[in-house]
Amino acid sequence: MSNRSTSATIIDDLNAIVGSQHVLTDDQQTRFYRQGRRFGEGKILAVVCPGTLLQQWQVLQAAIAADCIVIMQAANTGLTGGSTPYGDDYDRPVIVMSTRRLKGIQVIHDGKQVICLPGATLDNLEQTLKPFNREPHSVIGSSCIGASVLGGVCNNSGGALVRRGPAYTELALYAQVNDQGELKLVNHLGVHLGTTPEEILTRLQQAQYQSADIFDDPNKQASDQRYAHDVTLVDEDSPARFNADPSRLFEASGSAGKVCVFAVRLDTYEKVSSSVFYIGSNDHQDLTAIRRYLLTSLPSLPIAGEYIHRDAYLIGEKYGKDTFMFIEKFGTVNVPKAFALKDKIDGWLEKFSIKGLTDKVLQMITAILPDHLPQRMTQFRDQYEHHLIIRVENDSKSKTQDFLTEYFNVHHSGGFFLCDDDEGRKAFLHRFAVAGAAIRYRDTHRNEVEDIVALDIALRRNDHEWVETLPQQMNEKILHKLYYGHFMCHVFHQDYIVKKGVNPLDMEHQMWALLDSRRAEYPAEHNVGHLYIAKPALANFYQKLDPTNSFNVGIGHTSKLKYWGKTSIKKEKQ
Repeated sequence: MSNRSTSATIIDDLNAIVGSQHVLTDDQQTRFYRQGRRFGEGKILAVVCPGTLLQQWQVLQAAIAADCIVIMQAANTGLTGGSTPYGDDYDRPVIVMSTRRLKGIQVIHDGKQVICLPGATLDNLEQTLKPFNREPHSVIGSSCIGASVLGGVCNNSGGALVRRGPAYTELALYAQVNDQGELKLVNHLGVHLGTTPEEILTRLQQAQYQSADIFDDPNKQASDQRYAHDVTLVDEDSPARFNADPSRLFEASGSAGKVCVFAVRLDTYEKVSSSVFYIGSNDHQDLTAIRRYLLTSLPSLPIAGEYIHRDAYLIGEKYGKDTFMFIEKFGTVNVPKAFALKDKIDGWLEKFSIKGLTDKVLQMITAILPDHLPQRMTQFRDQYEHHLIIRVENDSKSKTQDFLTEYFNVHHSGGFFLCDDDEGRKAFLHRFAVAGAAIRYRDTHRNEVEDIVALDIALRRNDHEWVETLPQQMNEKILHKLYYGHFMCHVFHQDYIVKKGVNPLDMEHQMWALLDSRRAEYPAEHNVGHLYIAKPALANFYQKLDPTNSFNVGIGHTSKLKYWGKTSIKKEKQ
């Protein structure tokens, strides 16, 4: 049978399962799904959007039977191309399975835990937990751009919230292909749902189980239980967290799409009253001293601590203004819809070789709108190079204020103020608007900018020299350097907007060498995707999960070949 007829047969099978309106093959229709938010794109056979967990299983069965590669995709908000194809050198047809339609959050144990289906977003979860006065693992950052709960778990993402650490669970329902090529459903969710895949998935989708069906294994955790301790060890000569940490790789957690996840079970967190302090300084060692004190001497751990360098502040103030104002006006729940609409318009314009028009129009509109940031923040922007936003529980408020007052009475290189509710909210929102500002700058300065080199790095907990100094020959190739990050755990995002004509990958590889010399770990929280090289422990984890190399192949610069290449011929003959 020809490749064309084989592909047609696969498409027919998928149409029969989910309906032809949910099988996308046209380039314009699939554009959003086959391109990464910031990096990567590739060729695919189809995008399939199942509407039930049973359809997800049936699509998976059909794809594996037809010897297709399956890329699981939730919200497609990643920054390293980890849930999209990359290139056109796959040895089998590629199917992207989008789980956006599979929304569902089931609250258990009086709100202390939840079971999330593949399409559940952090924003959905945050809203669901409000009546219980509880919160999900992450309530800032990723929730602003519609990230999925499962995506966070599969990438060990997060850690911005100091007490909670990376997204993690040992309780999941997932499918994997064993080394004989057989598709198996694994129920480690801790809920009795039946015996067959059809029964298990249907009962879970419809929440057809009782409290008595839920069992708690004391040896299985639904969150990272040790991170809050790890982050306080400020004298340790190693990072607090990073994606490839072998101790945080477990089945679905850290799997990066090498298994097909149907549901995860997670702990939730009680809401606490808090206060926000805004700190500025022209000496980075001030922030080091503050970090060490806050992590070791308060009645309770800080809730969050976010760093912004002034250059990042300025770029974010101008090029993240529309994101900031959109969220202020319409809320985070509508951000994914806005991104999808913009992507459609951009795709249509690109047919006429017009790039960046929507970005330029948005910039023109926001430029004439009133200033959106509080006056005291603007004053600190002009006065200080380094900015730190700290949220602490109210039982630590007075001690934090006393410490900062005493510290800056002695060290005159900085200052602070206690935010009111509006200032505190806007300070954190600005920090996360900064994260997308480099993309907007690039897209409105295409004549000057080649691309962005974006790194997320984990520095050693005892590293006092966390401010980067680049060699002059590298500085000359960069228009802007944007430094920001999660300061309490020493995880930094470093976006370099490089000049036209500079090879971004060459620049990135030079950056890696510098990071290696500093004994940093990278990536810290966005996972390897198709951008970074998976270190041996992570690559071995992927191969153990997916021995036939059927899922999300090639991530971490691993093999794209069936059975990982080396044994493909032997396996095919058996």
